[in-house]
Amino acid sequence: GLILGAMMASDLGGPINKAAYLFATAGLSSGATVNQEIMAAVIISGMVPPLAMALATTLRPKLFSETERENGKAAWLLGASFISEGAIPFASADPARVIPSTIVGGALAGAISMSAHVASPAPHGGIWIIGLAQNPLMFFVAVLAGTVLSALVYVVLKSMGARSKASA
Repeated sequence: GLILGAMMASDLGGPINKAAYLFATAGLSSGATVNQEIMAAVIISGMVPPLAMALATTLRPKLFSETERENGKAAWLLGASFISEGAIPFASADPARVIPSTIVGGALAGAISMSAHVASPAPHGGIWIIGLAQNPLMFFVAVLAGTVLSALVYVVLKSMGARSKASA
């Protein structure tokens, strides 16, 4: 779960993310519970990056431009829908801070999901499929924990950068 979560949050819809997603979806046809647990970890971890960027722009709006705050608003729905690409505007503008932040939160979310045996028979859907998931409470907890960790790490890293720019 930790590895899959890190993979899902590392390149936001790129080849590493897609490799983890393909691994998860390929196993679903067997119907085995463990494969549904892998799918849930992938979905949950893929939701974290955009939700974290949305939360970060909400927690510390003054750290972000107007455009970034608007992207943050859109990222709420994109993240809830398991569209990792909602974090791309942030990652392309600040990859050295965004990518490590999302990897940490995605890894945490995936680890929580797998250890709590959250399972999803659906290959996509984000929060909208929580009713289909086994252990929906822990589905929500994993998303929340990963999102909060990523957002806090990103806010701290971005704040450090803002201070160093101000003192330069």
